[in-house]
Amino acid sequence: MFEGLSDKPSKHTFVTWKIPMTDTAKAQVLSHITVLDLTRARSGPTAVRQLADWGADVIKIETPGAPGSADLGRRDGPDFQNLHRNKKSMTLDLKSDEGRAIFHKMAETADVVVENMRPGVKHRLGVDYETLKALNPRIVYGSISGFGQDGPYAERPCLDQIAQGMGGHMMVTGEPGTGPMRSGAAISDMTAGILCANGIALALLERERSGEGQWVDTSLLEAMIFLLDFQAASWTFDRKIPPQAGNHHPSIAPMGAFKTKDGYINMAPMPEMWERFCETTGLDALIDDARFASFDDRYDNRPALIEEIEKATVTQTTAHWTELLNDARIPCGPIYTLDEAFADPQIVHTGIAKKVSSKKLGEFEIIAQPMHMSRTPNRHDADTVTAAPEYGEHTIDILQRYGYSDDDIATLSKSGVV
Repeated sequence: MFEGLSDKPSKHTFVTWKIPMTDTAKAQVLSHITVLDLTRARSGPTAVRQLADWGADVIKIETPGAPGSADLGRRDGPDFQNLHRNKKSMTLDLKSDEGRAIFHKMAETADVVVENMRPGVKHRLGVDYETLKALNPRIVYGSISGFGQDGPYAERPCLDQIAQGMGGHMMVTGEPGTGPMRSGAAISDMTAGILCANGIALALLERERSGEGQWVDTSLLEAMIFLLDFQAASWTFDRKIPPQAGNHHPSIAPMGAFKTKDGYINMAPMPEMWERFCETTGLDALIDDARFASFDDRYDNRPALIEEIEKATVTQTTAHWTELLNDARIPCGPIYTLDEAFADPQIVHTGIAKKVSSKKLGEFEIIAQPMHMSRTPNRHDADTVTAAPEYGEHTIDILQRYGYSDDDIATLSKSGVV
């Protein structure tokens, strides 16, 4: 259901109408939710993508005359297409009085607004929570910042690598003694986005009871520390600083990456599997080796333990060890390049790579949702996924939805508002 102006927008008379939905749309859990997307870069679009994939009607607000200027990657490239699928695009100049008025009108009946501007920017644009709450008390407002909405660093710029460093992640990543190492993926961006989407879903659920919206916010820095989990808790609980452990578990040995005849394998025998692991790999002699007698002994003598294990693992292929250890119910797996990963039969079976069709780009694959629900499918599971929108593709349709006439739209376009 949408609310908007009648065909006489100058009178500001609101009418309500229903847009017919297919059976599939009805099944999608967020198909009744309208989201106004003010995000850029990665963390914010990640949050909005979660909502869009589960059926929300997402309107991506873009700056007139600057296609893709606030986004990562080329519009026809994989990053943009993967981040912005299942959305609509409209252009709107929020720096103009007319543009803000249009956005405020849209916010009056929207369910969710998501932004990841620095805290002061949204206030200068007049799209902050307090302003929108006065227009629509039911609005759920999601924010992602680098360091938080207030505090000494609130107005500092921040990107994923900055958060990785300041959150302590880079000093627990990499080989011991080699200095800081970033993760290969933008983990604080992704985590902050998913946390924000989770918070928005919680706020929408709470709104069913209270009838009121609220402000949901997180930051890259908080998300990074949250993601460290047990390593961060090592400090908060007993003031221990976790060391770098490279490709091996920071507190359990043996558990990590080991050389094989043709590459590497991850092996993760839990402590109670130690004797079974030795027997399976032909390392029976290690069971009675005093250096490795206990859990603590194996951790304290890890370099020597790795050396002994690799004497065996380098004699056979990764495939050999993978089959042998899995048959013994010991966790293990090959270390893939991405092409190998997407060729793996289990990964193929999950459907995590989903085909999508674009009028401009043809057919290609994007990364689908890794979460599935039995009764309310996401757009990927329901085969209703759409490619990222063309720049401003839906501007006219959206303005018409909110009651603007063709003459109104022509005037707005001529003045550069849209």
